[in-house]
Amino acid sequence: MHISSVLYTCVSGILAARVVVDWNIGYISVNRDGYNLRRAIGVNGMLPIPPIEATIGDTLELNVYNGLDKSTSLHAHGLFQTNTTHMDGPAMINQCGIPPGESFTYTYYLEQTGTFWIHGHDKHEISDGLRGALVIHDREQPPFEYEDEYLLTFEDWFREEFAEREMITLDPNQPFPPPHGYAFGLINGVNGNITQTMQFEKGKSYRIRLVNMGDLNWFQFSLPGHSMEVIEIDGEYTKPHVVDGIDIAPAQRYSVLVHAHNTDEFNYRFNATIHAEFIPPKQGLTPRVYTGHIVYKHGAPFKDVGNPYASSGFKWLDDIELHALDEQPALEPTRQIYLDLGNNLYNTGQRLDHINNSTFKAPKTPILYTALSMGELAIDPQVYGPQSNAIVLQQGEVVEVVLNSFNAMPHPIHIHSRNFQIIEYGPADSLFAPPPEFQNMTVRSYTSAPPRRDTITVPSFSYAKIRFTGKVAVSLMHCHLSIHMAMGMAAVFVESPDMLQETLDVPEKMFEMCRKQGIPTCGNAAGNQGLDFTGLPNPPSVVERPNAGFPQNH
Repeated sequence: MHISSVLYTCVSGILAARVVVDWNIGYISVNRDGYNLRRAIGVNGMLPIPPIEATIGDTLELNVYNGLDKSTSLHAHGLFQTNTTHMDGPAMINQCGIPPGESFTYTYYLEQTGTFWIHGHDKHEISDGLRGALVIHDREQPPFEYEDEYLLTFEDWFREEFAEREMITLDPNQPFPPPHGYAFGLINGVNGNITQTMQFEKGKSYRIRLVNMGDLNWFQFSLPGHSMEVIEIDGEYTKPHVVDGIDIAPAQRYSVLVHAHNTDEFNYRFNATIHAEFIPPKQGLTPRVYTGHIVYKHGAPFKDVGNPYASSGFKWLDDIELHALDEQPALEPTRQIYLDLGNNLYNTGQRLDHINNSTFKAPKTPILYTALSMGELAIDPQVYGPQSNAIVLQQGEVVEVVLNSFNAMPHPIHIHSRNFQIIEYGPADSLFAPPPEFQNMTVRSYTSAPPRRDTITVPSFSYAKIRFTGKVAVSLMHCHLSIHMAMGMAAVFVESPDMLQETLDVPEKMFEMCRKQGIPTCGNAAGNQGLDFTGLPNPPSVVERPNAGFPQNH
Protein backbone atom coordinates (compact mmCIF):
# COMPACT_ATOMS: atom_id res chain seq x y z
CA MET A 1 0.00 0.00 0.00
CA HIS A 2 1.32 3.40 -0.96
CA ILE A 3 -0.12 6.01 1.39
CA SER A 4 0.55 9.38 -0.19
CA SER A 5 -0.43 11.32 2.90
CA VAL A 6 -2.37 11.29 6.12
CA LEU A 7 -3.74 14.73 6.97
CA TYR A 8 -5.49 15.38 10.28
CA THR A 9 -8.39 17.73 10.93
CA CYS A 10 -10.35 18.39 14.09
CA VAL A 11 -14.13 18.09 13.70
CA SER A 12 -16.34 18.54 16.77
CA GLY A 13 -13.38 17.83 18.99
CA ILE A 14 -12.52 14.57 17.19
CA LEU A 15 -9.18 14.24 15.45
CA ALA A 16 -10.04 12.75 12.04
CA ALA A 17 -7.67 11.91 9.22
CA ARG A 18 -7.77 12.19 5.46
CA VAL A 19 -6.09 9.00 4.34
CA VAL A 20 -4.87 9.13 0.75
CA VAL A 21 -4.00 5.89 -1.05
CA ASP A 22 -2.76 5.46 -4.63
CA TRP A 23 -3.70 2.37 -6.67
CA ASN A 24 -2.16 1.89 -10.10
CA ILE A 25 -4.17 -1.05 -11.43
CA GLY A 26 -2.42 -3.14 -14.07
CA TYR A 27 -1.51 -6.58 -15.31
CA ILE A 28 1.30 -8.52 -13.68
CA SER A 29 2.72 -12.01 -14.09
CA VAL A 30 2.71 -13.86 -10.79
CA ASN A 31 2.93 -17.31 -9.19
CA ARG A 32 0.65 -17.06 -6.17
CA ASP A 33 -0.14 -20.70 -5.43
CA GLY A 34 3.43 -22.02 -5.69
CA TYR A 35 2.68 -23.99 -8.87
CA ASN A 36 1.29 -21.81 -11.67
CA LEU A 37 2.66 -18.66 -13.29
CA ARG A 38 -0.20 -16.67 -14.82
CA ARG A 39 -1.36 -13.19 -15.70
CA ALA A 40 -3.23 -11.41 -12.94
CA ILE A 41 -4.45 -7.95 -12.01
CA GLY A 42 -2.36 -6.23 -9.37
CA VAL A 43 -1.93 -2.83 -7.78
CA ASN A 44 1.30 -0.84 -7.96
CA GLY A 45 2.92 -3.83 -9.65
CA MET A 46 2.22 -6.28 -6.86
CA LEU A 47 -0.05 -8.94 -5.41
CA PRO A 48 -1.32 -9.35 -2.79
CA ILE A 49 -2.69 -5.84 -2.41
CA PRO A 50 -1.63 -4.51 1.02
CA PRO A 51 -4.52 -3.95 3.45
CA ILE A 52 -5.78 -0.42 3.99
CA GLU A 53 -6.25 0.66 7.61
CA ALA A 54 -8.16 3.70 8.83
CA THR A 55 -10.32 4.84 11.75
CA ILE A 56 -14.01 5.59 11.96
CA GLY A 57 -14.59 9.25 11.11
CA ASP A 58 -11.68 9.35 8.65
CA THR A 59 -12.05 10.16 4.97
CA LEU A 60 -10.38 7.65 2.67
CA GLU A 61 -9.38 8.97 -0.74
CA LEU A 62 -8.46 6.17 -3.13
CA ASN A 63 -6.73 7.50 -6.24
CA VAL A 64 -7.08 4.97 -9.04
CA TYR A 65 -5.18 4.83 -12.32
CA ASN A 66 -6.44 2.26 -14.81
CA GLY A 67 -3.46 0.65 -16.52
CA LEU A 68 -5.55 -2.17 -17.98
CA ASP A 69 -6.77 -2.51 -21.57
CA LYS A 70 -10.39 -2.44 -20.39
CA SER A 71 -12.49 -0.41 -18.00
CA THR A 72 -12.33 -0.97 -14.25
CA SER A 73 -14.19 0.09 -11.10
CA LEU A 74 -13.95 -0.53 -7.37
CA HIS A 75 -16.50 -1.39 -4.68
CA ALA A 76 -15.83 -0.84 -0.97
CA HIS A 77 -17.67 -3.93 0.22
CA GLY A 78 -19.82 -3.31 3.28
CA LEU A 79 -19.64 0.49 3.42
CA PHE A 80 -23.04 2.17 3.73
CA GLN A 81 -22.22 5.02 1.34
CA THR A 82 -24.69 7.36 3.04
CA ASN A 83 -25.38 10.23 0.60
CA THR A 84 -22.62 8.89 -1.70
CA THR A 85 -24.29 6.11 -3.67
CA HIS A 86 -22.40 7.30 -6.76
CA MET A 87 -19.20 6.07 -5.07
CA ASP A 88 -20.47 2.51 -4.55
CA GLY A 89 -18.61 1.25 -7.59
CA PRO A 90 -20.40 -1.43 -9.66
CA ALA A 91 -20.00 -0.54 -13.32
CA MET A 92 -23.22 0.21 -15.23
CA ILE A 93 -25.13 0.27 -11.95
CA ASN A 94 -23.72 3.26 -10.01
CA GLN A 95 -21.17 4.54 -12.52
CA CYS A 96 -19.40 3.95 -15.80
CA GLY A 97 -16.14 2.08 -15.45
CA ILE A 98 -12.89 4.03 -15.43
CA PRO A 99 -11.62 3.95 -19.03
CA PRO A 100 -8.15 2.57 -19.84
CA GLY A 101 -5.46 5.14 -19.25
CA GLU A 102 -7.72 7.31 -17.09
CA SER A 103 -7.72 8.18 -13.37
CA PHE A 104 -10.49 8.60 -10.83
CA THR A 105 -10.64 9.23 -7.07
CA TYR A 106 -13.07 7.34 -4.84
CA THR A 107 -13.91 9.27 -1.67
CA TYR A 108 -15.18 7.19 1.24
CA TYR A 109 -16.51 8.77 4.43
CA LEU A 110 -15.91 6.06 7.01
CA GLU A 111 -18.96 5.93 9.26
CA GLN A 112 -18.53 2.31 10.43
CA THR A 113 -15.98 0.20 12.22
CA GLY A 114 -15.07 -3.36 11.45
CA THR A 115 -13.66 -5.62 8.77
CA PHE A 116 -14.33 -4.80 5.12
CA TRP A 117 -12.64 -5.13 1.74
CA ILE A 118 -12.28 -3.34 -1.58
CA HIS A 119 -12.55 -5.20 -4.86
CA GLY A 120 -13.03 -4.78 -8.57
CA HIS A 121 -16.63 -4.52 -9.79
CA ASP A 122 -16.28 -4.41 -13.56
CA LYS A 123 -15.88 -7.45 -15.81
CA HIS A 124 -15.29 -9.67 -12.74
CA GLU A 125 -11.75 -8.36 -12.29
CA ILE A 126 -12.11 -9.32 -8.63
CA SER A 127 -11.49 -12.92 -9.68
CA ASP A 128 -8.09 -12.15 -11.21
CA GLY A 129 -6.63 -10.50 -8.11
CA LEU A 130 -8.21 -7.05 -7.77
CA ARG A 131 -9.17 -7.41 -4.11
CA GLY A 132 -7.74 -6.25 -0.80
CA ALA A 133 -8.77 -5.88 2.84
CA LEU A 134 -10.00 -2.69 4.49
CA VAL A 135 -9.89 -2.47 8.31
CA ILE A 136 -11.68 0.42 10.02
CA HIS A 137 -10.67 0.72 13.66
CA ASP A 138 -12.72 2.09 16.55
CA ARG A 139 -11.74 5.60 17.55
CA GLU A 140 -12.58 4.91 21.19
CA GLN A 141 -11.93 1.74 23.16
CA PRO A 142 -13.54 -1.24 21.36
CA PRO A 143 -16.34 -2.98 23.27
CA PHE A 144 -14.09 -6.02 23.78
CA GLU A 145 -10.65 -6.19 25.35
CA TYR A 146 -7.69 -7.73 23.53
CA GLU A 147 -3.95 -7.07 23.47
CA ASP A 148 -3.25 -7.56 19.77
CA GLU A 149 -4.91 -8.54 16.51
CA TYR A 150 -4.24 -10.47 13.32
CA LEU A 151 -5.81 -10.27 9.87
CA LEU A 152 -6.25 -13.40 7.75
CA THR A 153 -7.51 -12.99 4.20
CA PHE A 154 -8.59 -16.06 2.25
CA GLU A 155 -8.67 -16.36 -1.54
CA ASP A 156 -9.31 -19.14 -4.02
CA TRP A 157 -6.90 -19.00 -6.94
CA PHE A 158 -7.42 -20.70 -10.29
CA ARG A 159 -4.91 -21.54 -12.99
CA GLU A 160 -7.08 -19.81 -15.58
CA GLU A 161 -8.18 -16.21 -15.86
CA PHE A 162 -11.85 -15.65 -15.14
CA ALA A 163 -12.69 -14.79 -18.76
CA GLU A 164 -11.72 -18.31 -19.83
CA ARG A 165 -13.96 -19.95 -17.23
CA GLU A 166 -16.80 -17.57 -18.06
CA MET A 167 -16.56 -18.27 -21.79
CA ILE A 168 -16.83 -22.03 -21.30
CA THR A 169 -19.74 -21.69 -18.88
CA LEU A 170 -21.77 -19.39 -21.15
CA ASP A 171 -21.03 -21.19 -24.42
CA PRO A 172 -24.28 -22.94 -25.47
CA ASN A 173 -22.22 -25.43 -27.50
CA GLN A 174 -20.34 -26.65 -24.43
CA PRO A 175 -21.65 -29.26 -21.96
CA PHE A 176 -23.31 -27.84 -18.87
CA PRO A 177 -22.24 -27.80 -16.15
CA PRO A 178 -18.67 -27.34 -17.39
CA PRO A 179 -15.78 -29.37 -15.96
CA HIS A 180 -14.95 -28.52 -12.37
CA GLY A 181 -12.17 -26.08 -11.67
CA TYR A 182 -10.08 -26.84 -8.60
CA ALA A 183 -8.76 -23.76 -6.86
CA PHE A 184 -5.76 -23.40 -4.60
CA GLY A 185 -6.19 -21.66 -1.27
CA LEU A 186 -4.30 -18.49 -0.45
CA ILE A 187 -3.95 -17.00 3.04
CA ASN A 188 -2.76 -13.40 3.14
CA GLY A 189 -2.00 -13.67 -0.55
CA VAL A 190 0.30 -16.71 -0.58
CA ASN A 191 -0.09 -20.48 -0.60
CA GLY A 192 -1.99 -21.26 2.59
CA ASN A 193 0.71 -23.62 3.89
CA ILE A 194 3.40 -20.92 3.97
CA THR A 195 1.42 -18.08 5.48
CA GLN A 196 2.92 -16.00 8.26
CA THR A 197 2.96 -17.42 11.79
CA MET A 198 0.66 -16.00 14.46
CA GLN A 199 2.70 -15.33 17.60
CA PHE A 200 0.76 -15.81 20.86
CA GLU A 201 1.89 -14.87 24.34
CA LYS A 202 0.51 -16.88 27.20
CA GLY A 203 -2.43 -15.36 29.01
CA LYS A 204 -3.15 -12.70 26.38
CA SER A 205 -6.23 -12.22 24.20
CA TYR A 206 -6.22 -11.70 20.44
CA ARG A 207 -8.68 -10.46 17.87
CA ILE A 208 -8.41 -12.37 14.60
CA ARG A 209 -10.12 -10.83 11.58
CA LEU A 210 -11.18 -13.29 8.88
CA VAL A 211 -12.06 -12.20 5.32
CA ASN A 212 -13.07 -14.53 2.49
CA MET A 213 -12.14 -12.60 -0.66
CA GLY A 214 -12.70 -15.72 -2.76
CA ASP A 215 -14.41 -16.20 -6.07
CA LEU A 216 -16.24 -19.52 -5.71
CA ASN A 217 -15.15 -21.39 -2.57
CA TRP A 218 -15.87 -21.38 1.14
CA PHE A 219 -13.15 -21.62 3.80
CA GLN A 220 -13.63 -23.60 7.00
CA PHE A 221 -11.52 -22.03 9.73
CA SER A 222 -10.64 -23.42 13.14
CA LEU A 223 -7.91 -23.23 15.80
CA PRO A 224 -7.71 -26.74 17.28
CA GLY A 225 -6.83 -26.55 20.94
CA HIS A 226 -8.55 -23.17 21.26
CA SER A 227 -12.13 -21.96 21.20
CA MET A 228 -13.20 -18.80 19.43
CA GLU A 229 -15.66 -16.12 20.48
CA VAL A 230 -17.36 -14.51 17.48
CA ILE A 231 -17.65 -10.75 18.11
CA GLU A 232 -18.14 -9.30 14.61
CA ILE A 233 -19.84 -10.31 11.37
CA ASP A 234 -19.58 -8.15 8.27
CA GLY A 235 -18.73 -4.99 10.20
CA GLU A 236 -21.36 -5.44 12.94
CA TYR A 237 -20.49 -6.26 16.55
CA THR A 238 -22.26 -9.19 18.17
CA LYS A 239 -22.46 -10.50 21.68
CA PRO A 240 -19.62 -13.02 22.19
CA HIS A 241 -20.59 -16.44 20.89
CA VAL A 242 -18.30 -19.43 21.44
CA VAL A 243 -17.68 -21.77 18.49
CA ASP A 244 -15.04 -24.24 17.37
CA GLY A 245 -15.21 -23.51 13.64
CA ILE A 246 -16.58 -21.06 11.05
CA ASP A 247 -17.50 -21.85 7.45
CA ILE A 248 -16.82 -18.53 5.70
CA ALA A 249 -18.66 -17.90 2.44
CA PRO A 250 -17.24 -15.69 -0.29
CA ALA A 251 -17.48 -12.00 0.72
CA GLN A 252 -18.18 -12.71 4.40
CA ARG A 253 -16.06 -11.38 7.27
CA TYR A 254 -15.73 -12.26 10.94
CA SER A 255 -13.77 -11.22 13.98
CA VAL A 256 -13.11 -13.74 16.73
CA LEU A 257 -11.55 -13.38 20.15
CA VAL A 258 -9.07 -16.07 21.11
CA HIS A 259 -7.70 -16.36 24.62
CA ALA A 260 -4.18 -17.76 24.72
CA HIS A 261 -3.37 -20.56 27.12
CA ASN A 262 -1.61 -19.78 30.37
CA THR A 263 1.33 -21.96 29.43
CA ASP A 264 3.74 -21.90 26.51
CA GLU A 265 4.51 -25.62 26.75
CA PHE A 266 3.06 -26.29 23.27
CA ASN A 267 2.59 -24.61 19.93
CA TYR A 268 -0.53 -25.20 17.81
CA ARG A 269 -1.76 -25.22 14.22
CA PHE A 270 -4.77 -23.50 12.72
CA ASN A 271 -6.75 -25.05 9.87
CA ALA A 272 -8.25 -23.46 6.76
CA THR A 273 -10.01 -25.88 4.44
CA ILE A 274 -11.07 -24.62 1.00
CA HIS A 275 -14.19 -26.34 -0.29
CA ALA A 276 -17.52 -26.01 -2.08
CA GLU A 277 -20.35 -28.40 -1.26
CA PHE A 278 -21.43 -28.50 -4.91
CA ILE A 279 -18.03 -29.78 -6.10
CA PRO A 280 -17.62 -33.51 -5.32
CA PRO A 281 -14.52 -34.40 -3.32
CA LYS A 282 -11.52 -35.49 -5.36
CA GLN A 283 -8.32 -36.71 -3.76
CA GLY A 284 -5.63 -34.04 -3.81
CA LEU A 285 -7.85 -31.46 -5.50
CA THR A 286 -10.82 -30.71 -3.27
CA PRO A 287 -11.17 -30.11 -0.44
CA ARG A 288 -7.68 -28.80 0.18
CA VAL A 289 -6.55 -28.39 3.79
CA TYR A 290 -4.11 -25.64 4.72
CA THR A 291 -2.44 -25.24 8.09
CA GLY A 292 -0.64 -22.36 9.73
CA HIS A 293 1.29 -22.04 12.98
CA ILE A 294 0.32 -20.50 16.30
CA VAL A 295 3.64 -20.17 18.11
CA TYR A 296 3.81 -19.64 21.85
CA LYS A 297 7.52 -20.44 22.13
CA HIS A 298 10.01 -21.14 19.38
CA GLY A 299 11.27 -24.69 19.66
CA ALA A 300 8.27 -25.94 21.66
CA PRO A 301 6.56 -29.07 20.26
CA PHE A 302 3.25 -28.82 18.43
CA LYS A 303 0.28 -30.13 20.38
CA ASP A 304 -1.34 -33.19 18.84
CA VAL A 305 -5.07 -32.48 19.12
CA GLY A 306 -6.19 -35.29 16.79
CA ASN A 307 -9.03 -34.64 14.37
CA PRO A 308 -11.22 -32.05 16.08
CA TYR A 309 -13.86 -32.28 13.33
CA ALA A 310 -14.50 -35.88 14.34
CA SER A 311 -15.60 -34.80 17.82
CA SER A 312 -19.34 -35.01 18.40
CA GLY A 313 -19.11 -31.80 20.40
CA PHE A 314 -17.47 -29.74 17.64
CA LYS A 315 -19.59 -26.62 17.16
CA TRP A 316 -19.80 -24.84 13.83
CA LEU A 317 -21.13 -21.29 13.75
CA ASP A 318 -24.75 -20.80 12.72
CA ASP A 319 -25.06 -17.05 12.21
CA ILE A 320 -28.73 -16.90 13.21
CA GLU A 321 -27.68 -17.89 16.74
CA LEU A 322 -25.79 -14.62 17.11
CA HIS A 323 -27.20 -11.55 18.87
CA ALA A 324 -26.57 -7.96 17.82
CA LEU A 325 -24.48 -6.24 20.48
CA ASP A 326 -26.64 -3.09 20.37
CA GLU A 327 -29.77 -5.24 20.94
CA GLN A 328 -31.68 -3.58 18.12
CA PRO A 329 -35.06 -5.40 17.97
CA ALA A 330 -36.42 -7.02 14.85
CA LEU A 331 -37.89 -4.56 12.37
CA GLU A 332 -41.63 -4.74 11.68
CA PRO A 333 -42.03 -5.13 7.91
CA THR A 334 -44.45 -3.06 5.87
CA ARG A 335 -43.70 -4.90 2.61
CA GLN A 336 -42.69 -8.45 1.70
CA ILE A 337 -40.76 -9.42 -1.43
CA TYR A 338 -40.20 -13.01 -2.61
CA LEU A 339 -37.13 -13.66 -4.75
CA ASP A 340 -36.50 -17.11 -6.22
CA LEU A 341 -32.90 -18.00 -7.10
CA GLY A 342 -32.07 -20.65 -9.67
CA ASN A 343 -30.84 -21.72 -13.08
CA ASN A 344 -32.89 -22.22 -16.26
CA LEU A 345 -32.36 -23.19 -19.87
CA TYR A 346 -33.13 -20.17 -22.07
CA ASN A 347 -33.88 -19.87 -25.76
CA THR A 348 -30.29 -18.72 -26.33
CA GLY A 349 -29.26 -22.31 -25.64
CA GLN A 350 -27.55 -21.19 -22.43
CA ARG A 351 -28.06 -22.27 -18.86
CA LEU A 352 -28.35 -18.93 -17.07
CA ASP A 353 -28.92 -17.99 -13.46
CA HIS A 354 -31.91 -15.88 -12.58
CA ILE A 355 -33.95 -14.12 -9.95
CA ASN A 356 -37.67 -14.79 -10.43
CA ASN A 357 -36.84 -16.32 -13.83
CA SER A 358 -35.32 -13.05 -15.10
CA THR A 359 -31.61 -13.23 -15.86
CA PHE A 360 -29.74 -9.97 -15.24
CA LYS A 361 -28.03 -8.04 -18.01
CA ALA A 362 -26.57 -4.58 -17.48
CA PRO A 363 -28.43 -1.77 -19.26
CA LYS A 364 -26.90 0.71 -21.73
CA THR A 365 -27.33 3.57 -19.24
CA PRO A 366 -26.04 3.16 -15.66
CA ILE A 367 -29.07 2.55 -13.44
CA LEU A 368 -28.23 5.42 -11.09
CA TYR A 369 -28.14 7.85 -14.00
CA THR A 370 -31.52 6.62 -15.20
CA ALA A 371 -32.91 7.23 -11.70
CA LEU A 372 -31.49 10.76 -11.73
CA SER A 373 -32.67 11.74 -15.21
CA MET A 374 -36.12 10.24 -15.74
CA GLY A 375 -38.14 12.54 -13.50
CA GLU A 376 -41.44 11.09 -12.27
CA LEU A 377 -40.92 7.98 -14.42
CA ALA A 378 -38.01 6.98 -12.18
CA ILE A 379 -40.44 5.32 -9.74
CA ASP A 380 -41.57 2.94 -12.50
CA PRO A 381 -39.40 -0.23 -12.44
CA GLN A 382 -39.95 -0.67 -16.18
CA VAL A 383 -37.80 2.35 -16.99
CA TYR A 384 -34.68 0.45 -15.87
CA GLY A 385 -35.17 -2.17 -18.58
CA PRO A 386 -36.46 -5.72 -18.81
CA GLN A 387 -33.27 -7.34 -17.49
CA SER A 388 -32.21 -4.96 -14.72
CA ASN A 389 -34.53 -6.73 -12.25
CA ALA A 390 -35.20 -3.34 -10.66
CA ILE A 391 -37.20 -3.12 -7.44
CA VAL A 392 -38.23 0.39 -6.40
CA LEU A 393 -38.29 1.16 -2.67
CA GLN A 394 -39.02 4.28 -0.64
CA GLN A 395 -37.00 5.73 2.22
CA GLY A 396 -38.17 4.38 5.56
CA GLU A 397 -40.05 1.47 4.04
CA VAL A 398 -39.36 -1.69 6.09
CA VAL A 399 -38.87 -4.57 3.69
CA GLU A 400 -38.84 -8.29 4.38
CA VAL A 401 -37.13 -10.21 1.58
CA VAL A 402 -37.53 -13.97 1.31
CA LEU A 403 -34.69 -15.51 -0.73
CA ASN A 404 -35.47 -19.02 -2.01
CA SER A 405 -32.88 -21.43 -3.40
CA PHE A 406 -34.70 -24.31 -5.05
CA ASN A 407 -31.69 -26.41 -6.05
CA ALA A 408 -28.45 -27.97 -4.87
CA MET A 409 -26.53 -24.71 -4.78
CA PRO A 410 -25.89 -22.37 -1.84
CA HIS A 411 -25.76 -18.70 -2.78
CA PRO A 412 -23.86 -16.00 -0.82
CA ILE A 413 -26.17 -13.05 -1.50
CA HIS A 414 -24.76 -9.56 -0.95
CA ILE A 415 -26.71 -6.31 -0.88
CA HIS A 416 -24.67 -3.18 -1.46
CA SER A 417 -24.56 -0.12 0.81
CA ARG A 418 -26.39 -1.64 3.79
CA ASN A 419 -26.71 -4.51 6.18
CA PHE A 420 -29.88 -6.42 7.04
CA GLN A 421 -31.32 -8.42 9.89
CA ILE A 422 -31.26 -12.21 9.64
CA ILE A 423 -34.73 -13.35 10.64
CA GLU A 424 -35.15 -16.97 9.62
CA TYR A 425 -33.90 -19.97 7.63
CA GLY A 426 -36.02 -22.89 6.52
CA PRO A 427 -36.75 -25.43 3.77
CA ALA A 428 -37.74 -23.87 0.45
CA ASP A 429 -41.31 -24.50 -0.67
CA SER A 430 -40.37 -26.04 -4.01
CA LEU A 431 -42.47 -27.79 -6.63
CA PHE A 432 -39.69 -30.39 -6.80
CA ALA A 433 -38.80 -32.85 -4.07
CA PRO A 434 -35.24 -32.21 -2.83
CA PRO A 435 -32.79 -35.11 -2.49
CA PRO A 436 -33.12 -37.19 0.70
CA GLU A 437 -30.25 -35.44 2.50
CA PHE A 438 -32.15 -32.15 2.28
CA GLN A 439 -35.58 -33.41 3.32
CA ASN A 440 -35.28 -33.07 7.10
CA MET A 441 -34.41 -29.39 7.35
CA THR A 442 -36.14 -27.37 10.06
CA VAL A 443 -37.05 -23.72 10.48
CA ARG A 444 -34.42 -21.74 12.42
CA SER A 445 -35.30 -18.28 13.68
CA TYR A 446 -33.50 -15.57 15.61
CA THR A 447 -34.14 -15.59 19.36
CA SER A 448 -33.54 -11.94 20.28
CA ALA A 449 -31.80 -8.94 18.73
CA PRO A 450 -31.34 -10.51 15.27
CA PRO A 451 -27.81 -10.36 13.91
CA ARG A 452 -27.06 -8.02 11.02
CA ARG A 453 -24.74 -8.60 8.11
CA ASP A 454 -24.40 -7.69 4.41
CA THR A 455 -23.74 -11.12 2.86
CA ILE A 456 -25.90 -14.12 3.69
CA THR A 457 -25.59 -17.72 2.52
CA VAL A 458 -28.92 -19.01 1.25
CA PRO A 459 -28.44 -22.78 1.73
CA SER A 460 -29.36 -25.37 -0.88
CA PHE A 461 -33.11 -26.12 -1.07
CA SER A 462 -33.69 -23.45 1.58
CA TYR A 463 -34.98 -19.96 2.12
CA ALA A 464 -33.47 -17.11 4.08
CA LYS A 465 -35.62 -14.29 5.42
CA ILE A 466 -34.04 -10.86 5.94
CA ARG A 467 -35.29 -7.36 6.82
CA PHE A 468 -34.00 -3.86 6.20
CA THR A 469 -35.17 -0.26 5.85
CA GLY A 470 -35.26 1.60 2.55
CA LYS A 471 -32.83 4.50 2.09
CA VAL A 472 -31.81 6.93 -0.66
CA ALA A 473 -29.53 4.94 -2.95
CA VAL A 474 -29.17 2.55 -5.83
CA SER A 475 -28.18 -0.77 -4.25
CA LEU A 476 -27.12 -3.79 -6.25
CA MET A 477 -28.00 -7.27 -4.91
CA HIS A 478 -26.20 -10.28 -6.34
CA CYS A 479 -24.75 -13.70 -5.71
CA HIS A 480 -21.11 -13.24 -4.75
CA LEU A 481 -19.99 -16.32 -6.66
CA SER A 482 -18.53 -14.44 -9.61
CA ILE A 483 -19.66 -16.99 -12.17
CA HIS A 484 -23.23 -16.75 -10.89
CA MET A 485 -23.28 -13.00 -11.29
CA ALA A 486 -21.86 -13.44 -14.78
CA MET A 487 -24.73 -15.84 -15.46
CA GLY A 488 -27.32 -13.31 -14.33
CA MET A 489 -28.10 -13.75 -10.62
CA ALA A 490 -28.55 -10.10 -9.71
CA ALA A 491 -31.21 -7.45 -9.03
CA VAL A 492 -31.13 -3.76 -8.13
CA PHE A 493 -32.97 -1.87 -5.40
CA VAL A 494 -33.69 1.65 -6.69
CA GLU A 495 -34.46 3.49 -3.46
CA SER A 496 -36.25 6.83 -3.30
CA PRO A 497 -35.31 7.96 -6.82
CA ASP A 498 -37.26 11.19 -6.31
CA MET A 499 -35.04 12.10 -3.36
CA LEU A 500 -31.92 11.07 -5.29
CA GLN A 501 -32.88 13.62 -7.93
CA GLU A 502 -33.14 16.33 -5.28
CA THR A 503 -30.06 15.56 -3.20
CA LEU A 504 -27.32 13.73 -5.14
CA ASP A 505 -24.52 15.71 -6.75
CA VAL A 506 -22.54 13.49 -9.10
CA PRO A 507 -19.08 14.84 -10.02
CA GLU A 508 -18.77 15.87 -13.67
CA LYS A 509 -15.73 13.60 -13.94
CA MET A 510 -18.03 10.58 -13.66
CA PHE A 511 -20.12 11.69 -16.62
CA GLU A 512 -16.94 12.39 -18.60
CA MET A 513 -15.87 8.76 -18.09
CA CYS A 514 -19.14 7.65 -19.68
CA ARG A 515 -18.90 9.98 -22.64
CA LYS A 516 -15.37 8.83 -23.43
CA GLN A 517 -16.76 5.31 -23.82
CA GLY A 518 -19.91 6.27 -25.71
CA ILE A 519 -22.18 5.40 -22.78
CA PRO A 520 -25.37 7.43 -22.23
CA THR A 521 -25.56 9.47 -19.02
CA CYS A 522 -29.32 10.00 -19.08
CA GLY A 523 -32.47 8.34 -20.26
CA ASN A 524 -33.93 4.90 -19.68
CA ALA A 525 -32.09 1.59 -19.84
CA ALA A 526 -31.61 2.05 -23.59
CA GLY A 527 -30.62 5.71 -23.31
CA ASN A 528 -33.99 6.76 -24.72
CA GLN A 529 -36.92 8.69 -23.27
CA GLY A 530 -40.05 7.25 -21.73
CA LEU A 531 -40.47 3.50 -22.19
CA ASP A 532 -38.85 3.39 -25.63
CA PHE A 533 -36.31 0.58 -25.37
CA THR A 534 -35.22 0.62 -29.00
CA GLY A 535 -31.66 -0.63 -29.13
CA LEU A 536 -31.94 -3.06 -26.22
CA PRO A 537 -31.84 -6.78 -27.07
CA ASN A 538 -34.93 -8.81 -26.34
CA PRO A 539 -34.58 -10.65 -23.03
CA PRO A 540 -34.18 -14.42 -23.33
CA SER A 541 -37.17 -16.61 -22.54
CA VAL A 542 -37.24 -19.73 -20.38
CA VAL A 543 -37.27 -23.02 -22.25
CA GLU A 544 -36.83 -25.41 -19.34
CA ARG A 545 -36.77 -25.16 -15.59
CA PRO A 546 -34.49 -27.92 -14.27
CA ASN A 547 -35.86 -30.05 -11.49
CA ALA A 548 -34.49 -29.79 -7.98
CA GLY A 549 -31.82 -32.41 -8.53
CA PHE A 550 -30.19 -30.65 -11.48
CA PRO A 551 -26.46 -30.44 -10.80
CA GLN A 552 -25.37 -26.81 -10.83
CA ASN A 553 -21.73 -27.60 -10.19
CA HIS A 554 -20.31 -24.55 -11.87
